[in-house]
Amino acid sequence: MQLLLLRHADALPRASTDDARPLSAKGTQQAQRVARFCKERGLQPDLILASPFLRTEQTARIVAEALGAELILCAFLASGMMPAAALEELHAYQRFDCVLLVGHEPDLSELGGALLGAGKDGALRMRKATLAGLDVDSLTSGGARLDFLVPVKLMERD
Repeated sequence: MQLLLLRHADALPRASTDDARPLSAKGTQQAQRVARFCKERGLQPDLILASPFLRTEQTARIVAEALGAELILCAFLASGMMPAAALEELHAYQRFDCVLLVGHEPDLSELGGALLGAGKDGALRMRKATLAGLDVDSLTSGGARLDFLVPVKLMERD
C-alpha cells in the first residue's frame, strides 16, 4: 500500500477553539498547490482520511475535490494521535492501494517515523502542507520505506 501523509496547510492563529481554526488565504493556496502537484504527478489516492479539525478538513477537501477522491473525517487523526493507535486504525484500510492521511504535527512525523523504524527521534519532519509518500509493506515499526518528502515551497507555484 502507498501511504501519503499531508500536514494541514497554514491556518489562522486564533479561533474560538483550536479545532475551529480555518485555513488562512496562504493555506488555501498551499492546499491548492498540493492538489495540483498530486494531479500532475498521478498521485491518486483511493481514499483520503482527515482529522475532523477545521483546518485539516479544509486542506483535505481541496485536495479531494481536485483529485475526485472520497474524503472521510476520522477522529483518530485529531491532534494528539499516537502512532500505535493510528497503525491499528489503518488496518481497516489495507485493502486500498493508496491512502492519503491529512493530519497534524508532531503526529504525522511520529507516525512516519514509526513506520520507517525511526521512532520518535525526529527523523521525519512535516512542515505545513508537506507531502510524504511511504511504500508500506506492513503496518508495523519499520514496515515502510520513504519514497518522497516534498514541502509545499518546492512544489510549482501558480
